[in-house]
Amino acid sequence: MTPEGSVARVTQVVADSSKSFEDAIINGFRRASKNLRGIKGIRVRDQYAEVENETILKFRVTLDVIFVLEN
Repeated sequence: MTPEGSVARVTQVVADSSKSFEDAIINGFRRASKNLRGIKGIRVRDQYAEVENETILKFRVTLDVIFVLEN
């Protein structure tokens, strides 16, 4: 929950993993956490799997990262 009168911002992050969509989400969140303070939530906007020779090579997600702007 954000304090009343606060303002949030949403920024998009694209992340990938060779393991799973869940791992790609965690990678994106960890990377965003290094630069953004006050993260309140993430939303998975899109999922994509790169395939070659009937094998999934990479799981990719696009995330909306929601964070509160500092006063």
